[in-house]
Amino acid sequence: MNSLQQPRKWESFFWPLLTVAAFLALWHFAVVWTATKIFPSPLDVERGIVTLAHKNVLWLDIRDSLRRVAIGYGAAVVLGIPIGLILGWYPAINQVVNPAMQILRPISPIAWIPVAIIFFGIGDDSAVFLIFLSAFFPIVVACIDGVSNVPSMFRRAGRNFGLSPLQLLAKVVFPAALPRILIGLRISLGIAWLVVVAAEMIAVDSGLGYLIIDSRNSGKHYDLVVAAMLMIGVIGLILDLGFRRLEKMRSVRWGFRYES
Repeated sequence: MNSLQQPRKWESFFWPLLTVAAFLALWHFAVVWTATKIFPSPLDVERGIVTLAHKNVLWLDIRDSLRRVAIGYGAAVVLGIPIGLILGWYPAINQVVNPAMQILRPISPIAWIPVAIIFFGIGDDSAVFLIFLSAFFPIVVACIDGVSNVPSMFRRAGRNFGLSPLQLLAKVVFPAALPRILIGLRISLGIAWLVVVAAEMIAVDSGLGYLIIDSRNSGKHYDLVVAAMLMIGVIGLILDLGFRRLEKMRSVRWGFRYES
């Protein structure tokens, strides 16, 4: 029964690799069958990646994109988690703040680009601001949801042991809400990685987003365009896998047990 429910170790590597190989083969033969002169084949993209790597362009663009995401996302985490915990802990405050937050939250971060350029100009600050906005609201909502869904019996038990409100929040409520918070952090990181590409197409002159738009404008180098797109996807996958591993850590399982 267990062998049917959980794939064997070799299968966890074999099937994803087979899927990637099938995708590359389909891509290659689609280019050959259509005889297109515009869209590149996998080999063309590979040569483009090698060229960018030898010129150190690719690594510098990856570094700049990751740096902007780290700053913007990090600021969203530092501010969003405490604010979300406070709003979840004090429903009266949340009721006052929630209408304004619900008005701002659905606005696409891309819609903020003109505002960001007005306030911060063309450069890193605009991109970081857009990344911050994209990650901030999902983190706050995840924290509010996590704290609000902690069973009341946990709070009563903590009070019976004489814990102060701050100790109760730190030692009982936050660990129990942590699984939901981590899900919000993971989702917000994916959104931030999407937004950095769009921001770099407009507000800065480096990064993977800029590489895409620059390669398209300077001679329509679609091999470099697709190469940058693939790098964005690969890095996004790596970031997501990192968070998945974090969710499985033993220090987090305490919260999952209490959720169930």
